[in-house]
Amino acid sequence: MSELLTVGISDYKTGRAPLVIVTYALGSCIGICLYDQVAKIGGLSHIMLPDSKMFTQSDINRMKFADTAIPDMLNVLCSMGADRRRITAKIAGGAQMFKVQEDSPLGMIGTRNTRSVKAVLSELRIPIVNEDTGADYGRTLYFDLQTGNVRVQSLNKTVVQL
Repeated sequence: MSELLTVGISDYKTGRAPLVIVTYALGSCIGICLYDQVAKIGGLSHIMLPDSKMFTQSDINRMKFADTAIPDMLNVLCSMGADRRRITAKIAGGAQMFKVQEDSPLGMIGTRNTRSVKAVLSELRIPIVNEDTGADYGRTLYFDLQTGNVRVQSLNKTVVQL
């Protein structure tokens, strides 16, 4: 059995095969799995919010935001030996967990997170090869660095392989 490394909310972890990285209870948050298939190096980020620009930069947790966590994790992967040109992404989460007004600060946060993650990955020229986003239920991700497979589990739902 592979070693299991847990990623919390507003956190990311990186590693090499045969590690499995897991994050639990993605609701409106997004799990971003970046992977270099040749080097078998990858990382999983659990972002909570789309954009750090509305916060004071000196005291933010950069792992909380799509616009800062993804580039930071990419830099770590490259420092470990991953080739940026081979890195692909799989994403999951971005659910609409609560009924709130769309114009409130929490309105459509899952959708806004998904859009932001996709925009950041596009800007970095990292292709999204698979995703399981949206809907109204939480997800747990298991990212196997040996194979690059991502298993998405949700309560009372069929297990999805990305």
